[in-house]
Amino acid sequence: MTYSAVFPHHRYCDAPPAAPFVSVQAEAGPEIGSPAFYAAMEPLAGQLRRAGVTALYLVHGTFVGMDVLGILGELARVMPRAGNAMRRLVAQVVTQITGDAGNYSAAYARIMHEALNPPGSDPLPVRLFHWSGENHHLGRADGAIRLLAEIAEHGSPNGNRVLLWGHSHGGNIFALISNLLAGSREALERFFQATEVYWRWPVLKCVDIPVWNQVRQMLMGETHCPIDPGRLDFVTFGTPVRYGWNPGGFGRLLHFVHHRPAPGLPEYRAPFPPKWHRVMAGADGDYVQQLGIAGTDFMPSMLFVREWLADHRLRTILNDDDLDAGGMLQRFRAGRIVPDTGTTLLVDYGPTQGGPIRHLAGHAVYTRKKWMLFHLAESVRRLYALPETPDAGREPPQMNPAAG
Repeated sequence: MTYSAVFPHHRYCDAPPAAPFVSVQAEAGPEIGSPAFYAAMEPLAGQLRRAGVTALYLVHGTFVGMDVLGILGELARVMPRAGNAMRRLVAQVVTQITGDAGNYSAAYARIMHEALNPPGSDPLPVRLFHWSGENHHLGRADGAIRLLAEIAEHGSPNGNRVLLWGHSHGGNIFALISNLLAGSREALERFFQATEVYWRWPVLKCVDIPVWNQVRQMLMGETHCPIDPGRLDFVTFGTPVRYGWNPGGFGRLLHFVHHRPAPGLPEYRAPFPPKWHRVMAGADGDYVQQLGIAGTDFMPSMLFVREWLADHRLRTILNDDDLDAGGMLQRFRAGRIVPDTGTTLLVDYGPTQGGPIRHLAGHAVYTRKKWMLFHLAESVRRLYALPETPDAGREPPQMNPAAG
């Protein structure tokens, strides 16, 4: 069976981006948890409610997931309760180790929830979404399927909006979601055919990962789909330029990229090759976002044959086969850090603190609680600015014109 390309990658070239971008200097604001912090968060919470936002999801990136090797996923096939219990335990351990360095911690979500829900306000839950964190197509596709199932389960009554924040490849989960929600029937059939070996036994034809079949039925119109794509608003943080976005699969889209322009290069490009001493100091911004492009995946273990086959077939569905290994160096040299869809904020967060383990080559800054207020303020300002209070000098968010 052959699988022709369905979902596109971004282009990798040094030409100016097709979408708007703007350079921003980050401002930390009041100390987290202080009265001044909660006072600054309250009007943002009010503006979210006026925009119709009824929930906010926080989605982590690769390597801080609960199953980066795919072992617990295999355990869950035969022992669902044990697999789920181990996932919860691993998530707690990861949080204890990483804190808020490149990871949305439970403490981060709790503080944000408290700040967005002052006494007497309508509930605006902040939900952590955990996925495996595997660095390959199938891992991200599985995350997209499970996130769609969770959004569908909670629903979005009366056409209200859902705001989703995704760190690193968590943002590429959103890109896949946009293609799944707005894809043609043919595209969806090819996607689920390519991955069927993963979620359905090849010979017995029985489904052993039910959530995949549930979402397939929902997207194919066999069951009711409670998700309105135009009411999903995505914000990505340090997401490598990878999958293309389908404009019909989201409402509004904003990207944060930690970046300091290099001399002699346009501000939308990253230098290559990066200099080791500058990487150790986090001098140029987010090196993980710069380098985590196509060709940097880890293949699933051959011990998990069904997972390996599904990921191999997804390479064609996701257009990875068109990106030959010989072009890897050219892709890095292009320095592509700004996507061709949405509005990108090229953010200077100031001097990097600590060594490379603390700043993770510039990739850890986005999930630090210190920047929570700044990120929320920019998200609200860019996505939900009211017409009667125009934000002078700021680029408008790129969104699907059909979205409400």
